[in-house]
Amino acid sequence: MAEHANRVSDKDFDALTDVRVREPARLRQALTGRRRRPLVREDGRMLLLAADHTSRGKLAIGSDPLAAADRHSLLDRLVTGLADPRVDGVLGSADVLEDLALLGALDGRLAVGTMNRGGIAGAHWELDDRLTAYDPEHVLSMGLDGGKALLRVEPTDPGVARTLETVARVTTALADAGTMVLLEPLPYRKRADGGAELDPSEDALIRMVAIASGLGSSSAHTWLKIPATADPARVAAATTCPILLLGGDAGREHERVFDAWERALQVPSIRGLVPGRALLYPEVLSVADAVGRAARLVHPSAPRTVEETSS
Repeated sequence: MAEHANRVSDKDFDALTDVRVREPARLRQALTGRRRRPLVREDGRMLLLAADHTSRGKLAIGSDPLAAADRHSLLDRLVTGLADPRVDGVLGSADVLEDLALLGALDGRLAVGTMNRGGIAGAHWELDDRLTAYDPEHVLSMGLDGGKALLRVEPTDPGVARTLETVARVTTALADAGTMVLLEPLPYRKRADGGAELDPSEDALIRMVAIASGLGSSSAHTWLKIPATADPARVAAATTCPILLLGGDAGREHERVFDAWERALQVPSIRGLVPGRALLYPEVLSVADAVGRAARLVHPSAPRTVEETSS
């Protein structure tokens, strides 16, 4: 991975644990008391940094199985990304969002809470994605701007039915509160060894988009998070819900990833990006450069610096 300059000092990082020991009430206060903003800008587009992988035990990046395990490094990379005013916010679990709020990095930014993280990466029950992080009640009471739910469907896995029911329930609850729910519908298949893996078929993804769009008693606040495919317009045609594109682990193929995003963002209903590892742990670019390139794709006319924002 490319070298990364520190933005979170050792003193600031150590202070996070001290607050948890001495003043734990500040964690909630930091989130609920932060300066809020509208969900979307005038351009109707959105760039979120995804930082919820660790809460499902997904720590590997490239050949390093524990690359994302260092919390200081992860927070440092997130703060670097959020320093770009074109970044709208962060998708994360409670521990990550609370740390960022305590650091002051979420002022004027969106905070989207991840909900069903029970499908631990590599576990035998991996597709049984139960609620183990936020629930709709705490998305609202903690002052978050939305909740995210993962929906992985593999036709032979009995845990999927429970996940469908759960995702439908949280979609209804957040819609009733007028709050965004970000659904990540992904087709999965079983390997010969019994494990699960993403099904790369575009037809299978289209089917998942159709299923996710129909979940819950209202889709008024449903956004979708899906991969960029060879024919993004064909996939997007399955719904009128706004779509954000995920990133995955780009490795040294970052140019291919950025090109795919650029093509897909020409589709009117594809409204932005929600990458994690591709921007936070780039193998070639710096974090600032990777985030900056993504920001130019999503918000091409927005100011690039804080000074431009305030002028």
